[in-house]
Amino acid sequence: MKQHQAAIRLGGKAAIRLGGKFVRHMLPPVIKPMHSLWNEVIGFFFLCFAAIFGFRTYSYYKIYTQAVAADAASHLMRVIVTGFFALVMATFGISSFLKARRISRS
Repeated sequence: MKQHQAAIRLGGKAAIRLGGKFVRHMLPPVIKPMHSLWNEVIGFFFLCFAAIFGFRTYSYYKIYTQAVAADAASHLMRVIVTGFFALVMATFGISSFLKARRISRS
């Protein structure tokens, strides 16, 4: 309390120094949950994209199994590419949730 009263009387530098102490004290408890929430939101979007690519991969696979031999290569390429993107998006989503968990526990 004496520091606060001294800062009011002195003004200027002391008030700025106490303001800096306040910010250093209050900012980390606010930033940490926001960082964790950000990773959870990003993880959710990545998992949504993975689900979209996964469903698309399945539909392309059904088309591939019914395709004639001349078109089979192009349909197989679609299955491989969309499957790869589904896997990448799922990996990013899971890693984002794990990072959010690690942040919240630290």
